[in-house]
Amino acid sequence: MPVAHRTARDDLHLFAFANTTFFSINPGDDEDRPTGDKMARKELGDIAAGRLGAGDLATNFGDVAPPLSRQQALIEASRCHFCYEAPCIVACPTSIDIPGFIRGISTDNLGGAAHKILDANIFGGQCARVCPTEILCEGECVRNGPEDKPVAIGALQRYATDWVYDAPQTLFTRAPATGKRIAVVGAGPAGLACAHALARLGHQVTVFEAREKSGGLNEYGIAAYKVVDFSAKEVAWLLSIGGIEVRHGQVLGKNLKLETLTETFDAVFLGIGLAAVNQLGLPGENLAGVRNAVDFIAELRQAADKSSVPIGRRVVVIGGGNTAIDASVQSKRLGAEQVHLVYRRGANAMSATSAEQAFAKDEGVFVTHFAQPVAILGQNGHVSAVRFEHTRIDDGGRLTGTGEYFEIATDMVLKAIGQTLDANSATGLSYRRDGRIDANATGATRLAKVFAGGDCVGGKTDLTVQAVADGKAAAGAIHAFLGQG
Repeated sequence: MPVAHRTARDDLHLFAFANTTFFSINPGDDEDRPTGDKMARKELGDIAAGRLGAGDLATNFGDVAPPLSRQQALIEASRCHFCYEAPCIVACPTSIDIPGFIRGISTDNLGGAAHKILDANIFGGQCARVCPTEILCEGECVRNGPEDKPVAIGALQRYATDWVYDAPQTLFTRAPATGKRIAVVGAGPAGLACAHALARLGHQVTVFEAREKSGGLNEYGIAAYKVVDFSAKEVAWLLSIGGIEVRHGQVLGKNLKLETLTETFDAVFLGIGLAAVNQLGLPGENLAGVRNAVDFIAELRQAADKSSVPIGRRVVVIGGGNTAIDASVQSKRLGAEQVHLVYRRGANAMSATSAEQAFAKDEGVFVTHFAQPVAILGQNGHVSAVRFEHTRIDDGGRLTGTGEYFEIATDMVLKAIGQTLDANSATGLSYRRDGRIDANATGATRLAKVFAGGDCVGGKTDLTVQAVADGKAAAGAIHAFLGQG
């Protein structure tokens, strides 16, 4: 659990603005400061590293859901009804045989349990930690009811797979070499899932990755307390099958050209994710103290010492997805006194699950719905507040402003309003109206030899498990395309 934080008291000052009702939300007094924070307070730009001590940070960024013990796992496995045509399997994008692996746990056959999971989802360890199980497998568990709760499938999946990475196990082997060479662009879940499946089939795969580390959002984009010291270990195990070479620092559209790849390789898979970040397009967006939430999360994930990451005393997060939640909670856990998450629509419209929303509130994040930013205010080149307008849904179902405004004083603004595909990265492809790559159900694009999957294609859910499913499906399609299927 995080260290205790006192609840901030907001002083509300009502005044007139452009003939509308206007509120200003300002921080409370010294009594509202986090326990142990003895730093001098600044009226403007109060952003600092080391707001909390090493002990508090270790607690705050420890494993948010510790693994089950053997006894706990056996008790939880005994709750499964081992349904025929189990709805939990249908709800899983990678169709893991959930009753089958749980039966393996119940008989202490962890080898069989892990094989069932990882054969269906090579990122089964990561998904056990980050999947929104409450709306997928656990959401469809037959034990859901007023006086019952679903089987803890996610926790059991982690129990069944953790041992594989702790003492690396060889669960899969490669088929005889086919002599075919495939390029995979992007070492995220989609790309690596595709690469592993192709390597198992005997193909030689070269993965081209823009960043210094493999893993994609698993490595850079998920809250640190969800995947403690895990992502790199999982990637290393995945690559141990052989037949996969990873080249870092390769950026599609810059030092890597799609036309060169199609000329050099027998097939190409694009798992490039959504590298561009949406902007608010508001006055003041370039003020000091305003940054993209994905960059903040990546910095925190890569920091060997969490106390080195600066955080504002007062933080405003704009957005309603998982990135917004992760940025908000981690701001609190770094020692921010006040964190306001503001979303333009209601709770039901947020892409973050209800469980994630509740978690943020439990962490002390103030959540405001039906408000949209209209300006970012500043003093001396630094952000000082964000001006919002209340919104509502009109009779036609459209979001509209009400003409009522308020401000939240802040030292830091984290923008989490979504990511988009960098269209300059791959020329010659067809794109849908939403800006993503046009590909069919197997990942085939309209460009010969080129397949795509994951967030750059989208269409279902932007989740790790869906990206894995896309990568695996594309691998099967590529295998058939090469005349090997």
